[in-house]
Amino acid sequence: MNPEKHDLVLIEQRAAVLYLTLNGGETGNALTTPMCVALAEALETVNRRPDVHCVVLSGSGRHFCTGGNVKDMQSGEDLMQGATEDVLDSLRRYLHRITLAMQAIDVPVIAAINGSAIGAGLDLAMMCDLRVAVKGARLAESFLRLGLISGIGGAWFLTRAVGLARAMEMTLTSQFHRAEDALQMGLINRVVDADELESTVEQLATTISSAPPKALRLAKRLVRQAASSDLPQALEAAGSVQAILLCGAEHKAAVKAFLASTQ
Repeated sequence: MNPEKHDLVLIEQRAAVLYLTLNGGETGNALTTPMCVALAEALETVNRRPDVHCVVLSGSGRHFCTGGNVKDMQSGEDLMQGATEDVLDSLRRYLHRITLAMQAIDVPVIAAINGSAIGAGLDLAMMCDLRVAVKGARLAESFLRLGLISGIGGAWFLTRAVGLARAMEMTLTSQFHRAEDALQMGLINRVVDADELESTVEQLATTISSAPPKALRLAKRLVRQAASSDLPQALEAAGSVQAILLCGAEHKAAVKAFLASTQ
């Protein structure tokens, strides 16, 4: 399918995989107000595309996303300007819209981290379900360097990915981490050579998107819920989901196809 033409977010569907590419390479794909709107709008369309079973989010140019545009902050053109009430409203309308849209997506989302993921850019990657980064890519929760904290939900995502102690260290030191170190920390799932990123992510997305679609969506939801549930709640949710799937036609078709493939 031909790409849909947008200035700041390129949208292309290949088979059952939707590719979203931040297209602000000259600013490091910074989350300016227009970029926030474009990305949120793109994310909000995913659940209305029943033929999409996986999403890949990447950045154009040398970076994945470098967070806020520091030059805009200095000039007063950044979205976080004005009185406290105005800033809070902007955060809700632009940054939080991205976070909530990402969390609402039913299908798995893969971040293809082709370069730096800094500040809100790292948080954006952490919102995805899986992360594949190129060797040497730099990642940092660097808000304190600018006298800020993450206004897009970074603390929530980081603590769930790497634990309280590591998330605290990353937040308080603003230290930059190379992809190879981030892999050991649990920030990302895979590290690949730059020339292998596209093929690796495409293969991963194709594998994921080939799963039975209803089970795929429920599996993602169950894992997300389990991260914040106690064991009795997790068991009850798993039982309910499994009962729905066991009684459904999708499961029966999958069993039939599996048995046929083994003969």
